[in-house]
Amino acid sequence: MLKDIKGVIFDYGGTIDTNSRHWAEVLWSKYAEYHVPVDKESFREAYVFAERALAKYPFVRPQHNFHDVLSIKTKLQVEYLAEQGKLPMDERMLQTYAKQVADGCYEYVLDVLKVTRPVVEALSKKYKLVLVSNFYGNIQTILKDFGLYTFFDDIIESSVVGVRKPDPAIYRLGVEAMGYEACKVLVVGDSFSKDVVPAKQVGCPVVWLKGEGWGGEVIDESLPDVIITDLAGLPALLS
Repeated sequence: MLKDIKGVIFDYGGTIDTNSRHWAEVLWSKYAEYHVPVDKESFREAYVFAERALAKYPFVRPQHNFHDVLSIKTKLQVEYLAEQGKLPMDERMLQTYAKQVADGCYEYVLDVLKVTRPVVEALSKKYKLVLVSNFYGNIQTILKDFGLYTFFDDIIESSVVGVRKPDPAIYRLGVEAMGYEACKVLVVGDSFSKDVVPAKQVGCPVVWLKGEGWGGEVIDESLPDVIITDLAGLPALLS
C-alpha cells in the first residue's frame, strides 16, 4: 500500500512524544494522579487558556527544553484555575501542583521515547525525514534534548515559518523541503484535522496515528491511507 516512498514527514507533539495521546489527556492523567482538586471540564478550560496564551505571548524562548515548556504550561494552567476560583489561591500549593504535573509529564515522555525514538532513528537510515510541527520556536532545543535532532534533514516549525496547522501550506513547505513529489512523501501524525486532512490536501499519502484524541472532530477513516495505534508499527508498513 505504501509504495515508492522517498521521504517521511513526522508531526511531533502527540506523535513522537506521546505516541498518539493528545497532550490534554496526558496532562489530565497527571492532574488525577497527583490529586489536583479540579474537575476535567475546568481543566480543559485551563488547558485551552494556556495554549492560547503560549501562542500569543513569547513565554517560551528558543533555549527552553521540554521540561521548561511543561513548567510554563502547568504554571499558566493552575494560576488560571485559581483565578477562576477552581483552586485555592495558595501560591505554595499552586507551585507544588504545577511542579508535580510538569515532572510527571516529562517522565512520561521519556518512557514513550523508549518506543518512538528507535522508530525515528531506524527510518532516518533509510529515508529523508522532515519534521512539521506547530510549536513555540524551541523545537530544535527539544529535539536535541531528546536525542532526536540529528535524525531530521529539515524542520518546519509554525512559529518560525509563520503558518500553522491545519493550514495545508505548512505541509506544502514540508514537501518542498523534502524535494520530492508529494505522492512520494509519507506524512505521519496523530491529529485527524491538523495532520491527516491538510496532508491529503497537499497530495501526500498519510499514516494516521490514531489514539486518545481531544474529541469533537468529524472523522472520516477512509481518508488516511493507513491507520495505526502505535508508532512501533510504522517501519513494517515501509519494509
